[in-house]
Amino acid sequence: MTTAPQVDLTLSPRMTDPDWWRQAAVYQIYPRSFADSNGDGIGDLKGITAKVPYLQALGINAVWLSPFYPSALADGGYDVDDYRNVDPKLGTLADFDEMTAALHAAGIKLIADIVPNHSSDRHEWFKEALAAPKGSAARERYIFRDGKGENGELPPADWTSVFGGPAWERTTDADGTPGQWYMHIFAKEQPDLNWDNPEVREDFLKTLKFWSDRGVDGFRIDVAHALTKDLSEPLPSTAELGVEGQLLDGSHPFWDRDEVHGIYAEWRRLFNQYTPPRTAVAEAWVHASRRARYASPEGLGQAFNFDLLQADFDADAFRSIITKNLAEAEATGASSTWVFSNHDVVRHATRYGLPKALELAEATPTVAAPGADANSEEAKGQDGKAWLLAGGKPSDVDAELGLRRARAATALLLALPGSAYLYNGEELGLQEVGEIPESERQDPAFFRNPGVDIGRDGCRVPLPWTADGSSYGFGSDGAHLPQPEWFAGYAASAQDGVDGSTLEFYRSALALRTELQGAETLQWLPSAADVLHFTRPGGWHSVTNFGTTAVELPAGKVVLASAPLVDGKLPADTTAWLV
Repeated sequence: MTTAPQVDLTLSPRMTDPDWWRQAAVYQIYPRSFADSNGDGIGDLKGITAKVPYLQALGINAVWLSPFYPSALADGGYDVDDYRNVDPKLGTLADFDEMTAALHAAGIKLIADIVPNHSSDRHEWFKEALAAPKGSAARERYIFRDGKGENGELPPADWTSVFGGPAWERTTDADGTPGQWYMHIFAKEQPDLNWDNPEVREDFLKTLKFWSDRGVDGFRIDVAHALTKDLSEPLPSTAELGVEGQLLDGSHPFWDRDEVHGIYAEWRRLFNQYTPPRTAVAEAWVHASRRARYASPEGLGQAFNFDLLQADFDADAFRSIITKNLAEAEATGASSTWVFSNHDVVRHATRYGLPKALELAEATPTVAAPGADANSEEAKGQDGKAWLLAGGKPSDVDAELGLRRARAATALLLALPGSAYLYNGEELGLQEVGEIPESERQDPAFFRNPGVDIGRDGCRVPLPWTADGSSYGFGSDGAHLPQPEWFAGYAASAQDGVDGSTLEFYRSALALRTELQGAETLQWLPSAADVLHFTRPGGWHSVTNFGTTAVELPAGKVVLASAPLVDGKLPADTTAWLV
């Protein structure tokens, strides 16, 4: 497999530049499914370290590492037992330091996932809270309330958790009698922290400093819009929140409250103490008009937009989304973010190959908040859930069309100003794994909502590194989720050095992007209805044909094409870059 030259890049401009994140190519690693170094079937930190040459050859600027903390995996690691440690199944703090050093030596930054809305129910604080009496300081770190009804047998409010079922769970007191209720927006194993408590705020500053001091360059903030809550009595009912999930004054008890930005201003002061400053990106499912404050220089600095992820492969939708988000970024001084796949959604090579018969009426995010701009006209398309719930057979998917469109969309994305977020395995053109037996599934969302939520296991299947072996090179003794036989054809070893392969296409595109990237602007140029044509500073052109027939290209030298040209023309479902 291709290896990158071993050159110390820790002092290179891209490692010391305080604005490195503004147009970075960030590669998300779901650690349990990336590479297994010890043969236990679970990916680990040493596995990531061993693949640093692969990552360097790919041409990324940063790795976003999904949660690696001790966890019972009630929600794929987003239920954290200890925020300042490594899950023993994944390694040790020494392994983390070795991985960080290897990434930095290769010129790759590290972004860690932080989960501040809730802890695990196995966290020492929550165990202390359960053992403590009502009104104790230990309980004040979380959100405990008395129940309603004659004997407190009803929850404090009839709110529903994101994963289904009630958002309140009743405790049992030390004497065995029913006790208070605690709030959990997500799973019952994820009790919400009380961000009105100064001790909670101080402890997270310690956590951010702990990882920053170990060399972490930035943080991805999970559910960044949910930390602060107004739980003053009486709590509103679901009916009172209304269809849009908002009270009459436009606010919500726990989604996207203005007070949350005071927390991030405090975090920003800590981040700015480092050279270069630590970066942050918010996962904030909020209305576009509300996203700006999360991305402000006084706050986290950047916020995800998932609009392209939710859109169908359509020229008008893409143009509208790109135009809107670039204008928003310019107004706030942030840079935009672009993403098609991640650990929560069906891989885009599959979404783009689904038949229209399986198209959903609305594409909604896996974790959406009331008020989120998820159902705008341009952000409606296929999200793949209907296909999965219908059985998810590979025969349903036009894999060739899906991959062709995915490569075209990725080339367009990489040509845009702003940072690009890639998900591990997409550089191999991986399809979603739909046919996973119920007995093999792991995502709690599947078990909590049978027949309603198929879960997210299909995009979390361990990667194929070789075309053979017990787990296609993932590890020496199988993988924690079943890998289909067709993975062999997508293996990294089968694509390495192969002209026209998806892996080599990604490598070429990322290398050219680094060479061509200039100011964070673009200019739309006149084009046919199904064609998007824009130019970047320096005369770099990107042209995408969303239509069904080949089109003429503008004058210039073609330096990248997501598929071969036909008689010098740009065929359907293809993007080309010209200089």
